[in-house]
Amino acid sequence: MGGHKIHNQNALHFLTFTVVGWVDVFTRKDYCEIIIESLKYCQQKKGLIICAYVIMSNHLHLIARTSSPGGLSNIIRDFKTYTSKRIVKAIIQNHKESRREWMVPLFKYYARKNSNNKTYQFWKQHNRPIELSSPKWINQKLNYIHLNPLRVEIVANPEDYLFSSAMNYIGKAGKLEIEPIDLGFDIGYIDL
Repeated sequence: MGGHKIHNQNALHFLTFTVVGWVDVFTRKDYCEIIIESLKYCQQKKGLIICAYVIMSNHLHLIARTSSPGGLSNIIRDFKTYTSKRIVKAIIQNHKESRREWMVPLFKYYARKNSNNKTYQFWKQHNRPIELSSPKWINQKLNYIHLNPLRVEIVANPEDYLFSSAMNYIGKAGKLEIEPIDLGFDIGYIDL
């Protein structure tokens, strides 16, 4: 698993993006939609190939790759920079957001602890990339992603969660178009 760097920029990776302080930002649909819109942009304009995803209350997971010469690290950097600014701005401008009084100072606090950020830090710095090379490992991470909403009892079935690719894997259209992983066998959900 080792390290926090993407060594093979075009390989399939399991990625995690976590909000600083584990703030439950994505309990609001509007902020989830910013993530979806940004991922679509990365697919269409930057060559991101998403094979699976889930947006949870304070983090998201992707199984993704790219054939872009710029590599996966550049796409991730741009995605995190854009979504960070966009979501913080949306929180600040949303007068119905009851949590902004404590969220915005928290994002400022984390920015002071990181020399890469000037005003706000939204995402934790590390994505913990894991290169996926075997069907068993891919299947384990695919199950992990799709079962995440069940583990926290948001839904009873993986495909019922709107901000996940589980629906794509049963042949229905989800919020994002994905490139399903063909492991040569039925993925069948396993207990994790």
